[in-house]
Amino acid sequence: MNAEQDPETDPLRAAAEVMRQVRERCVWSQAMTHRELVPYLVEESAELIDAVERDDRAELREELGDLLWQVLFHAAIAAQDPEDPFDIDDVARTLTEKMTRRHPHVFGDAIARTPEEVLVHWNAAKAAEKHERRSVLDGIPPGMPALARAQKILGRAAKAGVEVSEDPAVEAGEEALPAIVGPTPAPVAESVPLTEAELGDQLLALVVTARTHGWDAERALRERIRLLEDEVRTAE
Repeated sequence: MNAEQDPETDPLRAAAEVMRQVRERCVWSQAMTHRELVPYLVEESAELIDAVERDDRAELREELGDLLWQVLFHAAIAAQDPEDPFDIDDVARTLTEKMTRRHPHVFGDAIARTPEEVLVHWNAAKAAEKHERRSVLDGIPPGMPALARAQKILGRAAKAGVEVSEDPAVEAGEEALPAIVGPTPAPVAESVPLTEAELGDQLLALVVTARTHGWDAERALRERIRLLEDEVRTAE
């Protein structure tokens, strides 16, 4: 271990060393597996997102640390795998190599003067890395929340030439149905939201509609996403 890796002078190395000792000496931590840690990873990610959206600097600092702990924890578990072990250094090394490849305008001779040009380089590097993928939908985690996954798939669908109208009812020549207001009041939104806040009003109104009818809003969106995925794969 060189001076740059000395736990006494390197806070990241010190955190990794604390995690190593916790994994080796704490009976609860010893029993944990990658799969059993997933709920904690989801929870810590949600808490970090909340701190970001509330612009709480103290919470942001703490929650970033909690999320880092999850990364260190998974790496510590992986280091003990009898068949395919790797540790936090391997994780960091892989990350460094990937980020260097995906930023040729920073670490190479490529030029990118706008964010759009940066994305061109990024996507080209990613495509080269993921050459085994056969669909634009490959790589989208099925476990993502339905709303976030829908937005991700819509972006990929456009690349395959499949566009979805903002209002399918209007596209079909029908008048859009008004939102059904249930026992829980919801803000009344315009038919076309003009701001992100108005979009939130509309989404809440749709959830009220689902609740009124006894529908599962997440399931409804998941099932519609599956139809969209079929359309994309057919178009490809």
